[in-house]
Amino acid sequence: MSIIKPFKGYRPPKDIVTKLASRPYDVLNSEEARAEAEGNPYSLLHITKAEIDLPKGTDEHSQAVYDKVVENFKKFIDNGWLVQDKEEKLYIYAQTMDGRTQYGIVACAHSDDYAKGIIKKHELTRKDKEEDRMIHVRITNANVEPVFFAYPARPEIDAIVNNIVRHQAPEYDFVADDGFGHTLWTIDDKATIARLVELFDKEVPYMYIADGHHRSAAAALIGQEKKAKNPNHTGKEEYNYFMTVIFPDNQLKVIDYNRVVKDLNGLSKEEFLKALDESFTVEKMGPDIYKPTKLHEFSVYLDGEWYKLNAKPGTYNDNDPIGVLDVTILSNLVLDKILGIKDLRTDKRIDFVGGIRGLGELKRRVDSGEMKVAFALYPVSMKQIIDIADSGNIMPPKTTWFEPKLRSGLVIHTLD
Repeated sequence: MSIIKPFKGYRPPKDIVTKLASRPYDVLNSEEARAEAEGNPYSLLHITKAEIDLPKGTDEHSQAVYDKVVENFKKFIDNGWLVQDKEEKLYIYAQTMDGRTQYGIVACAHSDDYAKGIIKKHELTRKDKEEDRMIHVRITNANVEPVFFAYPARPEIDAIVNNIVRHQAPEYDFVADDGFGHTLWTIDDKATIARLVELFDKEVPYMYIADGHHRSAAAALIGQEKKAKNPNHTGKEEYNYFMTVIFPDNQLKVIDYNRVVKDLNGLSKEEFLKALDESFTVEKMGPDIYKPTKLHEFSVYLDGEWYKLNAKPGTYNDNDPIGVLDVTILSNLVLDKILGIKDLRTDKRIDFVGGIRGLGELKRRVDSGEMKVAFALYPVSMKQIIDIADSGNIMPPKTTWFEPKLRSGLVIHTLD
């Protein structure tokens, strides 16, 4: 069963929280982070993307950047921009987007649960990205940004969360500049904390990484690293735990993750459409944006026109948790078979566009001449993600996109 624990979080004072909270490090490049934090000394990006405080062009993985991370983190604490809670707490973090709110519990998970597979993953990680996050955790001795988890919803956990949300004033409640709402409550009552810890231990067999596979791997590896250096290790030390926000699976929404390709692999438009006809029914939809409405339906944008594709029976396997995925169907029958794209991780002819940008972004990139063709997919479901994680399989690259992203800086966990 799943281990969670309260912790003494570092949090910003209420009067600067909207200035300090930032988008996650991995959704911004260095220049975007520099622009977003310009004129704002409180932005957490000074810690998560510290290259913004060094000359433009500075390698974000250089020692100078890591030194700046340590300097800035210390400054935030010394200046009282991050203040540690005096008692161990759990927290409730709510996000609101398009009138829909999801309520997560901010807690620490145990690195042993990651090693044992109680914390389940559905994506592969890259060693270089793991190492970068490990360095960040090691030099700050903290989980500065949380990992996004899901868990099978449980009625009593929902009831506890709902009771706090209804009857307790939040610590923070603001709408960020992207239009998404962010609200945080503290759970101070020791009996309530103990009951939540007990419920996860007794009723939540697994937790699932929704977003943050590299942060999870890095945090767990740092825990193992510190364990190896401590001859008196007990398993209860704070470094064994890393910070998560854990949402019930029935509150989460996965949005589409789409593809754009630079060329047609030497084919003419007519030859490409004819090749598609072998595995799909192809219907021309015209110049207006067309969004897929169900599984195994795709839309294609090419030369100013949208096309609806439906995968023909027999081209996919609904009994295979990987084979049933639309990303698998598209990868096998179009990207690989027709366009010659064999490795989505390394091929420079393909790029990926999160659905939060809308299908208009696909149209723009094709109309600009940067790309030749775009593919829009129907989003995967939480059930598909959980089925794949439970079966021990790994999803193809760039399959899931969760929105809204967690705001970093509302709570920080230190490892001592």
